[in-house]
Formats: sequence, C-alpha cells, structure tokens
Amino acid sequence: MSSFGQTLRGYFWWTYPRGSVHYDVMVTVILAFIFLTPFWVNFRDKPQERPPHQTEVIVQQAGDGFLYKVDASAVKAGNDKEVRESLLRIIEPIGGYVTVDHYDAVRDSNHNVVSYKVWVHR
Repeated sequence: MSSFGQTLRGYFWWTYPRGSVHYDVMVTVILAFIFLTPFWVNFRDKPQERPPHQTEVIVQQAGDGFLYKVDASAVKAGNDKEVRESLLRIIEPIGGYVTVDHYDAVRDSNHNVVSYKVWVHR
C-alpha cells in the first residue's frame, strides 16, 4: 500500500500519537469544521420569535379570593363560555386551579374592551 493510503488510514483510525504533525493536522481539520461550517451551511435552527408583547396580568387580593386584571388582546372574544375558558387558560398558569366567580369587561371611551377584571377563588 502506498504511503498516502497509509497516511489516510492513520487519519481515519486516529492512530497517530499526540503531539505529532499528523495529530495536529487532524485536530486543526476538526476545529476548522466546527467553527467554519455555520458560515457555509444554513441549519435553519433560529429561535422562534415571541409575540411582540407579553400578556400583562395583574393580581390583587379581593376578600377571600383574588382579582385578576387581564389584557383584552389575550382573551378570545365570543360567548360567555369561550371568554371564561380563555380567561382560565391565562390565569391558571399563574394562580393554579381556580374557579371564575364572575368577570367584567373594562371599556375605553369608544366602548372597546381593553381588559377584563376577573374575580376567582380556589
């Protein structure tokens, strides 16, 4: 077998001792692959973008329960049942398992709903 073939076989099976020229060449090739590959290959593993603003929820003690103020942009508009389910989906990760006693829509001067006040108890 030619010396070139033996050299390649030594690289493939990693038989060269540490500190030798061939060992240094193998390490340099590996490091070049690690650091230069991201510039040439598009892995498409970018982080997912988050919504431009997070839903703001304000919690206050209200008697024996709690009062949550939830931004209306996070609540799915619809009938009473859909609004309650949407409010629970937002509140339960914060306050745990709760029961909605009642809620009121807070409106601006144009009568648009801007937030919901939600009274809950555990």
